[in-house]
Amino acid sequence: MCTSCDDLLEVKYDIDKILSIINKKQFTQRPINVWKYIEMLPIKPKSIVSLNEGGTNLIKCNRLAENIGINDLYIKFEGSNPTGSFKDRGMTVGVSKAIELGFKNVICASTGNTAASLAAYSSRAGLNCYIVMAKGQIALGKLAQSIVHGAKIIELKGKFDDAIKLVLDISKKSDDIYLLNSINPFRLEGQKTVAFEICDQLNGISPDMVVVPVGNAGNISAIWKGFSEYNTYDLVKGKPKMIGVQAEGASPIIDLLNTGLSEIRPFLKPDTIASAIRIGSPRSWKKAIKSISNSNGFGTSVNDQQILKAQKDLATMEGIFTEPAGASSIAALRKLINSGKIDKGDKVVCIATAHGLKDPDIIINKNMIPYQIDANLASLQSILGDSK
Repeated sequence: MCTSCDDLLEVKYDIDKILSIINKKQFTQRPINVWKYIEMLPIKPKSIVSLNEGGTNLIKCNRLAENIGINDLYIKFEGSNPTGSFKDRGMTVGVSKAIELGFKNVICASTGNTAASLAAYSSRAGLNCYIVMAKGQIALGKLAQSIVHGAKIIELKGKFDDAIKLVLDISKKSDDIYLLNSINPFRLEGQKTVAFEICDQLNGISPDMVVVPVGNAGNISAIWKGFSEYNTYDLVKGKPKMIGVQAEGASPIIDLLNTGLSEIRPFLKPDTIASAIRIGSPRSWKKAIKSISNSNGFGTSVNDQQILKAQKDLATMEGIFTEPAGASSIAALRKLINSGKIDKGDKVVCIATAHGLKDPDIIINKNMIPYQIDANLASLQSILGDSK
């Protein structure tokens, strides 16, 4: 945090120096992952803590595109990162910075994915990891990951916004614990690499729009920073509009965009099945608003029914299983196509932020139970006949 205004910091680079050391031919021949972009990241190579994160698939989705009514749709599936979410991009850089600075203890507040990622990278680095979370507000898949990696988990009676306030307070009072929520500017440097990868995977051509789920609001600003920097380095043509998506039950940033207020109005009781974006008072809201504005983008909100439909459509039409928060980008795209805010000729990338196995209870609770039959051929044939 800035010691003068107490606002968030941002990493800036010597652009001319980076341009002077990038060998474009050699650079483009490297395998795609986060550390392909080492010259554009604020970490010394000897400090790197990695699980081979990044290099996630950019999947062209023709069936879903036709169903929604758009010509050119891609899903950037961040669920194929090591712990199953985009958070690994930030944690490899954030934990590496903790090592570089000599810390032995790290802490975060989390709705789930941050916890799982920090726990994994801390265990690899040999750091003590502390996670503060709201009791009963984390999906079991994410909680299990945090537990198995050996993190010390602290549950509080409250919500995520209470947890983030606590970890901020303790990190200000203690000089031996490093905060690794997305307000940490070094963590966001890792998350910007999703933009670099999209540009490389589209052969140096920027998409027209990128649709991003928004919770604590660090990711959308990181991705915009990535597109802007790649354009500055002359490694991509053009920049996309950034489209931010929140759930209706937790949409303070979208409300601000729609009303023209100068400050967000926090949701005191955020409520949505998309637990990863169930945040009522996002800390990086100013960065998100700035990124959306600077890209000539906009925001929208979607309800839980739209999110669940999008999750199922993506899975049944394209074989991609993302958690509800990740599906919110698809739900938003359908809504924006129907309203005419996105043209069917636009090249759109939707960010699917995490794997669906992070939150399997939603699927079990909301979908049809399996068929139950007797162990004989006639029973099986009766089911197969129903499927014709």
